[in-house]
Amino acid sequence: MPSPHPVLPATEAARIAADRGFATPAEGARSADGTRRVGVEMEWCTVDLADLTRPAAFDAVCRAAAMATIPHRSRITYEPGGQVELSTRPLPRLEAITALAADAASLGRALARAGIGMVAIGLEPGPRRDRFLRSPRYDAMEAYFDAWGEAGRTMMRSTAALQLNLDLGDAGETERRWDLVHALGPVLAATFANSPFWNGHPSGWKSTRLAVWSRIDPARTQPVANGVGPREAWSRYALDAGVMLVRRSDTEHVAVPPGLTFAEWIERGHDVGWPTVEDLEYHLTTLFPPVRPRGWFELRMVDALPAPWWRVAAAVGTVLVDDPDASAAAAEAASPVRNRWTDAARCGLADPAIAAAARACFEAATAALSRNGADTHTVDAAAEFADRFVARGRTPADDLLDAYAHDGTLLPRPDNA
Repeated sequence: MPSPHPVLPATEAARIAADRGFATPAEGARSADGTRRVGVEMEWCTVDLADLTRPAAFDAVCRAAAMATIPHRSRITYEPGGQVELSTRPLPRLEAITALAADAASLGRALARAGIGMVAIGLEPGPRRDRFLRSPRYDAMEAYFDAWGEAGRTMMRSTAALQLNLDLGDAGETERRWDLVHALGPVLAATFANSPFWNGHPSGWKSTRLAVWSRIDPARTQPVANGVGPREAWSRYALDAGVMLVRRSDTEHVAVPPGLTFAEWIERGHDVGWPTVEDLEYHLTTLFPPVRPRGWFELRMVDALPAPWWRVAAAVGTVLVDDPDASAAAAEAASPVRNRWTDAARCGLADPAIAAAARACFEAATAALSRNGADTHTVDAAAEFADRFVARGRTPADDLLDAYAHDGTLLPRPDNA
């Protein structure tokens, strides 16, 4: 919370931001045998199973979820539009995929008993939802985003994503892995695009969710620039991003109009005071680039996907970064299309260069799955995904568009229906 006088020098703020992004946790970063750990987070939009066009009542979602037995202890949280999210613990290699599948099945059964469906799609195709979840943070975020237009409200209330959490790697590996996940980002976004609608019609984008993100304050949503080391790149990004909100207390969050970067707040202060280390750490939680460092790498570019395709995205993304042979092939394949985020979101695998990169990455990934502990279900699903989508230059969004062209269907079948 702010101080009445300057207490945080800019050089110290830059160091702290870099440390928070790239200081590997001392405990739990590896399993006992040294294997890397992986976490997976998945969001679903919640609908009324009796009328899929109607959002589920948020209090009913919370009550039903509280009754679920979550065998692998994934954490249940909620987004402002009533989206439900499961976040696994960091687990060795690909064990998080098996854990999330079991926990999602259990949660799905509990919600289905209450008449609630879990829909895996990157952006709901109908009108933007009301905001069900109220908190001082979300109130201030919405007020800040409103200055940029309506995309912020859409993002908060109607989007859902799959997030992959990967280790930074050892000290000598971090920069290589940082570079690799940024090169792979557009390929993953395009390959698994699953949100082709907006306001009841095709949007012209394969990942409209990413298109929505691109319309929000670019200083906190665009990719982190490369060209310098990852610590410096992240600290620059953090200090150059605008201050979204200031916490005066746990119950009072003040929205700050766009135009004040964190570096400027350090330099000249604000009516609410001067930033502290606590303010900087909170500021870091309001930054949403497609790759965000938090002591691990958050890969945030993939749309929510139905089963079993989310398993494929999580497994493929993991082995392309963690497996030595697959990561070398992925770096070479993805390099020509790095930074092509807009083309990835708009075209998916209809873009020839991105499609070629995806085919090479999938070939490397499918060869690596079994030796990295993938179960038979995931291996088989990856082979099916490669044949059904990657080899044909298609994405899950194309299946949704085909259904819409056939009979006007907008919303896919709930995962737990």
